Amino acid sequence: MASPGYGKRIAPHQVRHHGADFAHLPEREAYLAAFIDRLPEGAAMDTKTLAREQPRYGQQAVASALRMLSAAGHLRRIRVNLGDGRTRWVHRTYFSRTARDDAWWARFLDEPVAPPAPAEAEARTVRPAPARPRRSEAYEALSTLGLADSRLALSARECAELEPLAAAWLELGATVPQLHAALTAGLPESVSSPGGLTRRRLVDKLPPQQLRAAPTEQPARRVMECTECRTPGRPESLPGGLCRPCHGTPPSRSHQSPQVDVRARVAHLRTLLRHV
Repeated sequence: MASPGYGKRIAPHQVRHHGADFAHLPEREAYLAAFIDRLPEGAAMDTKTLAREQPRYGQQAVASALRMLSAAGHLRRIRVNLGDGRTRWVHRTYFSRTARDDAWWARFLDEPVAPPAPAEAEARTVRPAPARPRRSEAYEALSTLGLADSRLALSARECAELEPLAAAWLELGATVPQLHAALTAGLPESVSSPGGLTRRRLVDKLPPQQLRAAPTEQPARRVMECTECRTPGRPESLPGGLCRPCHGTPPSRSHQSPQVDVRARVAHLRTLLRHV
């Protein structure tokens, strides 16, 4: 499995699975497409892992097959901004059992990011992994406090004990960066008890009222990437999900200036000057 938030995502509006889903593809691409189709949401989609987890093809063959599956409209590499108040981007590979054209993928790129529907999330697990316990936002805010200032690095026990106090801040509308800023501002040079000081500040600095209106959920931004080299770009610059160099298309010369014989031009100008 990929890191949480990364890896495979199932594109929406899939047709039902049947035996001839990938019959239009060459043997190698059909085999790997069927293999990827069976993978669960969040499965790692890098060439090294895909080559290791199936017996027939190595990394180079897998990379070539992914490029062809992209050109055939079955997958796109997309960089997603989670829109959670932080500049955090994750890299995902959206796979479609139904081949889609460039126009469909361009429209999909502009749609809001939503969790997958139960029907879309059904996938036969090839690499089962134990589910990780989900932590609250308050706990996560405390567990990452040490990244904002190492003097307030907290243990797991301290995070659990202080979780209700941090949750009160978030219920009042504070963001995680605002909470970190309030807890780390003006720290003494040395902190002997990070947990005790954090508890004191969570209580003493608690805002008296709602900090801001509940935010309307903003759609996360998506940026398409070249399937081969991961270069980001707009859909129109990535036909088939591939940039021009990886697609084998030479750069357009329509905007290049025609070649000029500089010496002939200078000689002509000198001739004109002699007759002035």
